[in-house]
Amino acid sequence: MIQITLPDGSCKTFEAPPSGTDIAMSISEGLTRNCVAMEIDGSLVDLGTQVETDASIRLITTQDPQALSILRHSAAHVMAQAILHVYKGAKLTIGPVVEDGFYYDIDMEPVSEADFPRIEAEIQRIVQARIPFRRREVSKAEALAVYQDEPYKLELIKDLPDGTISLYEQGDFTDLCRGPHLPHTGFVKAIKLMKVSGAYWRADQSRAQLQRIYGTAFFDKKELKAHIQFIEEAKKRNHRKIGMALDLFSFHDEAPGMPFFHARGMVIWNALLEYWRAEHRAAGYVEIKTPIMLNRGLWERSGHWENYRENMYTSQVDEIEYAIKPMNCPGGMLLYGLKPHSYKDLPIRAA
Repeated sequence: MIQITLPDGSCKTFEAPPSGTDIAMSISEGLTRNCVAMEIDGSLVDLGTQVETDASIRLITTQDPQALSILRHSAAHVMAQAILHVYKGAKLTIGPVVEDGFYYDIDMEPVSEADFPRIEAEIQRIVQARIPFRRREVSKAEALAVYQDEPYKLELIKDLPDGTISLYEQGDFTDLCRGPHLPHTGFVKAIKLMKVSGAYWRADQSRAQLQRIYGTAFFDKKELKAHIQFIEEAKKRNHRKIGMALDLFSFHDEAPGMPFFHARGMVIWNALLEYWRAEHRAAGYVEIKTPIMLNRGLWERSGHWENYRENMYTSQVDEIEYAIKPMNCPGGMLLYGLKPHSYKDLPIRAA
């Protein structure tokens, strides 16, 4: 007998180990239709997981904040499956959830937003087929065999420690993934591809350049529509567009993403700096300046290199690797360390 404790403190008893679906069905059919996953003693798992021992269970429905991440993770798999159907020979790398959606990095022929309708049509076919997501756990050796023709997945698997590796299958598609996922593809009703950009494999410019395709997904088509409308409205209020219309700055291909400030823009720039300095002086701050680029050794000590390397801009200078600083603190620490300090010196107010 397995005893399940629900969040309200009530208990249910099952003669055989129940799945999350069994538990939901024992409460109501309506609840079952809205469940996407469950939590077993605090651990998030697939709804189809069997509960082998007495446990505390929380069912995750489409209304739960955690459900949206599960949906988008599953949507990334659906998009990847569709792309493999449409673009034969494409090779998958990774497809994480990000703020407001998901993306997948794929080694494939260049695509543009004009290609999205073709991919989305295949996505809808997969969604309508309501293909189950099935978890399969294999050894590292088995995973290597499964992906023997997938160089990026092989590289990822080789970096994993020995032990059990989880794969997720949906019809003819299998992906390397921790999960959890939705019960089936039919939950991915409101999905849209948003944009495409380039990305290097593992953020290394010496490696392959990939197609990074972004998408978003919601449980409700109204929510998706509202999200798209919000984005469109935000574009109309984009500071880059407004700033160029006001003759404050402009952008040029010679420096992508970096503004060229016009005379009017510099008036605002300097006014902001003057205000900034006056406020800091009034609060007892001194002003310092540290280099924009510092060498790799500092970023390794600070932990940035290990945790943020893929989002840092690097360059070789006299055969030494440097990175543009993502924040001021490490340079400030070098200045602080120039001489001993007493607690009487604190707080040090430096800007």
